Amino acid sequence: MKKIYPNPAAALDGLLFDGMHLCVGGFGLCGIPERLIDAIQQDGVKGLTIASNNAGIDNEGLGKLLRTRQVKKMISSYVGENKEFERQFLSGELEVEFCPQGTLAERCRAGGAGIPGFYTKTGVGTQVAEGKEQKDFDGETYILERGIFADLCLIKGWKADKAGNLMFRKTARNFNAPMATAGKICVAEVEEIVEVGELDPDCIHLPGIYVKRLINGGVNLKSVDIPKHACRNLTGRLCLAWGR
Repeated sequence: MKKIYPNPAAALDGLLFDGMHLCVGGFGLCGIPERLIDAIQQDGVKGLTIASNNAGIDNEGLGKLLRTRQVKKMISSYVGENKEFERQFLSGELEVEFCPQGTLAERCRAGGAGIPGFYTKTGVGTQVAEGKEQKDFDGETYILERGIFADLCLIKGWKADKAGNLMFRKTARNFNAPMATAGKICVAEVEEIVEVGELDPDCIHLPGIYVKRLINGGVNLKSVDIPKHACRNLTGRLCLAWGR
């Protein structure tokens, strides 16, 4: 099976359609598939529902798709540092489903494992629980969360071999790994592609069976020339230096 594609547009050819549901990896701007995001912007596909830790920042990451009005709904856990996101949400242009970070990761993992739903205590007694089924176990209340299963998953890795076996680097592993399994097709953007056998099997974070298409996107544009002391917070604009 052909896995390596020459560019982002080729890797996404035939996969995009209006109204589709995507899972997009990344934590802040660490580990975002920025070249694949650019290709979606250029394609012009619209009405997107996107599950991602955040929506990027103004005109960076998924913030680019907000600027071009291609996103209908965001399922996210962190929505700060994006004025356009705030404007669209407050004006009713963008539908937002807030989801705690751990719950979001588990919803993606559950979707990838074929689990339609699970109970969790996170969010009980808050707005997160509104409209959701609640059930008591051993005297404690839990809420039902649905697994996430997308039409397409876009992830960013560090190294991959030609069979699609993949390694992540530091913070970039947070959401990319569970999201890679949560859809019909996973397209991975990596910084380097090596020959099969060059990666230590014990260091592979994502087996190649999950990766259907693969591109060499080079080093993340937002992870170079930034001093480490400039990192402000875990989800801030400058955290890329450590996690890519």
